[in-house]
Amino acid sequence: MPTTVNAYIATAADAPLEPATVERRDPKPHDVVIDIAYAGICHSDIHTARGEWGRTAFPVVPGHEIAGIVSAVGAEVTRYSVGDRVGVGCFVDSCRECEPCKAGDEQYCERGMTGTYNAVDRDGEPTHGGYSTGIVVDENYVCGIPEGIGLDEAAPLLCAGITLYSPLRHWNAGPGKKVAIVGLGGLGHMGVKIAHAMGAEVTVLSQSLKKMEDGLRLGADHYYATSDPDTFTNLRNEFDLIINTVSANLPMQTYLGMLALNGTLVELGLPEHPIEVPAFAVAANRRSFAGSMIGGIAETQEMLNFCAEHGIGSEIEVIGADKINEAYDRVVASDVRYRFVIDTATL
Repeated sequence: MPTTVNAYIATAADAPLEPATVERRDPKPHDVVIDIAYAGICHSDIHTARGEWGRTAFPVVPGHEIAGIVSAVGAEVTRYSVGDRVGVGCFVDSCRECEPCKAGDEQYCERGMTGTYNAVDRDGEPTHGGYSTGIVVDENYVCGIPEGIGLDEAAPLLCAGITLYSPLRHWNAGPGKKVAIVGLGGLGHMGVKIAHAMGAEVTVLSQSLKKMEDGLRLGADHYYATSDPDTFTNLRNEFDLIINTVSANLPMQTYLGMLALNGTLVELGLPEHPIEVPAFAVAANRRSFAGSMIGGIAETQEMLNFCAEHGIGSEIEVIGADKINEAYDRVVASDVRYRFVIDTATL
């Protein structure tokens, strides 16, 4: 018989999230049953719950930054045991047969990965996410959370952490590399921590200097305000890698102008309007404009191990379930430093 768990659910784009219950399937042979301890609030949760991306299948339980404890396993599970600390990120399945899946890039599954929420699983049932007290996930899409990271500060690593780790690793951030992080928010603060731990020289490019003290504390070597036009003049041809974490339409000519020869600007933000990339700004210094999206399961595990080794967790504010709707408004207003995490014991 399916198990009923407590949850917070979005029923319509214009309605606040509310308490409810959802059913979780009985564990199949390779399934892991997880008692969720904490769930991070990602801005994509808000876009989905408020119907801002135009494809929400209500009702839906958001949440794809999940940390908890294994409470049961299927008969053929080999990776995890009862009592293990585990996490679940943005997807819970993929086709497993295409080239990206075989290469460990399941996030780029050619048939489309199965989202942790607002998707349909192999049995034709809607998926529901981490704003709940329990979830059942195939062991191949679960990651182990090493000791040394609290489950609360680990939860956002399953999205925010891997979203920054993947491009930093792919474009070889490290000693001798100058890396700029655009925006010091839920994503950007993780980029600063991880790039610093990788050994890169890290610069924050933020609209103002109001978070400068935080940025330097988190590991930035330099901090500049993009509202100051001198910033773009003084930093011309400066960086090997720029990672943009903000979902705004930026003047790409000026940002691309800060790339050194063979430098790359990686777009993580998803702005409302198409991005204009001036050809000359790219061609002039053999620059590249690229994008990136989360990471595969193996890379996510690698990221968690890296964060544990370097003492990295997300900067969080833990809230009870009754504060979720207020937290949504605060995220939209950029009033959080730097990630809300729900204590699911309050559901």
